[in-house]
Amino acid sequence: MLHRISRKLPVAGFILMMATCAGQIVRSAFAAPVTAPVAKDVDKAGRQAASRVGGPDAREPLPESNDLVGGNGVVEPAQRETRVAAQVSAVVEKILVHEGDRVKAGDVLVQLANGVETAALQAAEADAAAEQANLNRALKGVRLEDRDAIASDAAAAKARADLSASVAARTEQLAKTGAATPDELERARRTAQSDLANYLGAQARQRAADAGSRAEDIAFARARLLAAQARAAQAKATLERLTIRAPSDGEVLQLKLREGELYSFQGSEPLVVMGDTRTLRVRMDVDERDIARVREGAEAFVVADAFGATKFPGRVVEIGRRFGRKNIRTDDPVERNDTKILEVVIELQTHAQLVPGQRVKSFITGTSPQS
Repeated sequence: MLHRISRKLPVAGFILMMATCAGQIVRSAFAAPVTAPVAKDVDKAGRQAASRVGGPDAREPLPESNDLVGGNGVVEPAQRETRVAAQVSAVVEKILVHEGDRVKAGDVLVQLANGVETAALQAAEADAAAEQANLNRALKGVRLEDRDAIASDAAAAKARADLSASVAARTEQLAKTGAATPDELERARRTAQSDLANYLGAQARQRAADAGSRAEDIAFARARLLAAQARAAQAKATLERLTIRAPSDGEVLQLKLREGELYSFQGSEPLVVMGDTRTLRVRMDVDERDIARVREGAEAFVVADAFGATKFPGRVVEIGRRFGRKNIRTDDPVERNDTKILEVVIELQTHAQLVPGQRVKSFITGTSPQS
């Protein structure tokens, strides 16, 4: 009996599990969509908060039209913002620009502390100058005055050698007659040999002075100069890395650090944020359901809560090539955040009041997919 029950237990468990799964499937099929807003969130979104600064606090209703494709967007420079950073960690010594300044490519924005690097460059340049002098000396060889002195020494050595040779010859004749001792003869001969050797040495030095520096010495001097120049260039590059310059023409939008603060290149924050604000664009998130109605060159406009019903006209200049997640979120509880979007760039015709980084609502004159 027990054996028969134990055999049926696995079958009963499997049937119970399948029934539970079927019940969950049926429940999910008839359940409300998961994206439907909760009632309390809808009530919260409809509440109106009193203005703390006085005056009317009303949000302009969005235009309703089947001919418009709407979406959230953010204002940005004509080219995306440039986050200017340094390649080394150092103390911010001086900031030479202010937020809102317009700069040209190559203008100095920030100067980092560079005392050690400046001294290293000066030492490297001094070494290069010394090696250049050594090479010039090797190329020019011995000076004319030195060659004249060497020639004079050679002439004096020749005179002494001739004199010693004549003395040795006379002493040898006297020794044959017994007028000179063998010791005097030996000393005369040795003196003549010594003076002759000195003369040959002076003569060799004169030939070397006339021939100039050896090719090996010149090549060695050139190699030392190249090495010194390379060290100077390296020191100059290290110093230049501490001078932060504008990579392009544009406006200084934000300064991230102050003078005296330590900047670390390993962090995520730049030193300066800049961009070309002569023309502003809006990077708009277009829902994947509406992308077929968007075309390049279409008329568009944007509105911002700060400026009420004021419309800033523009046109579509770029359509993204890849879908992605939403970039701009409004924190509205009824907003759909699980949808895919395609980035569309709108170039504004007038933008005097808008600020880069400002969130706006964007609208494009859409076309039907059939057209």
